[in-house]
Amino acid sequence: MTVALFTLGGTIAMAGAGAGGVVARLTGADLTAAVPGLADVPLDVRDVETVPSAALAYRQILDLVDAAAGAVAGGATGVVVTQGTDTLEETAWLADLVWPHAAPLVFTGAMRNPTLAGPDGPANLLAAVRVAAAPAARDLGVLVAFADEVHAARFVRKTHSTSTGTFVSPNAGPLGHVVEGRVRVLTRPPRHAPLPAVDRQRLAATRVALHTVTLDDDVALLDAVAAGRDGLVVAGFGVGHVPPAFAPALGALAGRIPVVLTSRTGAGSVLRDTYGAVGSERDLRRRGLVDGGLLDPYKAKVLLRLLLAAGADRPAVAEAFARHG
Repeated sequence: MTVALFTLGGTIAMAGAGAGGVVARLTGADLTAAVPGLADVPLDVRDVETVPSAALAYRQILDLVDAAAGAVAGGATGVVVTQGTDTLEETAWLADLVWPHAAPLVFTGAMRNPTLAGPDGPANLLAAVRVAAAPAARDLGVLVAFADEVHAARFVRKTHSTSTGTFVSPNAGPLGHVVEGRVRVLTRPPRHAPLPAVDRQRLAATRVALHTVTLDDDVALLDAVAAGRDGLVVAGFGVGHVPPAFAPALGALAGRIPVVLTSRTGAGSVLRDTYGAVGSERDLRRRGLVDGGLLDPYKAKVLLRLLLAAGADRPAVAEAFARHG
C-alpha cells in the first residue's frame, strides 16, 4: 500500500518568516518529516512546482491529474496533492471532472503556515494520506481533506479567509471524518462519468467570463466582460435574478454564446419556475440561459470552460449542467 504525494507549494509549504514575509520553501520530504504518524503509510513523494495557488492554471492541474493517474497505474493505492488554499475548491473540482479512477485523489493544504503557533498543515496532510489509503474512500472521486473532515470536490467551498475551518460543503455537508486515525465515510453520493479528454491547446484558447450581479449594476458591463469570450457565467441575486435591464442583454448574449445562470449566495440552487418577473429565473431561462443548478459560479466556470474546449454546443452544455448541477 503506497500513497503518492504531489506537492504544489502554498501555505502548507511556507517558511522563512521575516521582513520579506513567508515564502514556499519546504519540499515534500520536509513536509512529511514534520508529521508524526506518517511512518505507517509508505509514501512516494514528488515535488511538482512551488507556486502560490493563485498562479496555477488549468494546464498544470490537468498535467498533475495525468501524473496522478500514472501513479495509480503504477500501483499507488491513492494520491494526495498539497497546494495553496486560494484556488483549491476550483482545482479539486477541475480534477474531479476528469478523474476516472476508483483510487482516491485527495487535495489538502493549510491555513496557518509553519512559522505560526498551531500550524494545521501537518494534521491536514496526515488526514489526507489516511483518506487516500482508506478502502472506504474509493469510488468517491476527488476529495478534499481538511480539519479532519472529508469533502467531495463537487460540493466543497472555501468560506473564510483565515479560519482553519474554512472548507465546508454548504449544500451537502462532509462525506465523512477522520477519527482517531480511522476514516469514517458517512455518505456516498453517486459519481458522474468523467468528461472526455480535452486538447490542452484548445483549452488554452477557450475563454469564459464571470460576472457577479450587484445592486444598481451597470448593464453596459455585460458587453465588455463578454467581448471575445466563448461563454459567460452570471452570478445572479438569490435564486437567480438580475436587474430587469439585464434580461434582454443576457438574452442577446445567450443567442451568441452559452450563458449559465448561477447564484452569488454561495449555497442553494437557482430556481427554474417560481418567479416570473422580468429578470427572474423563469424569464432568463425563456431567453436561453442555462440553469446552473447547485453549482456555484466558480465551479460553473470550470465546467463551462472544459465543455466548450471539448466542442460542446448549447444543448450539450445544458445537458451537462443538468447532470452536474
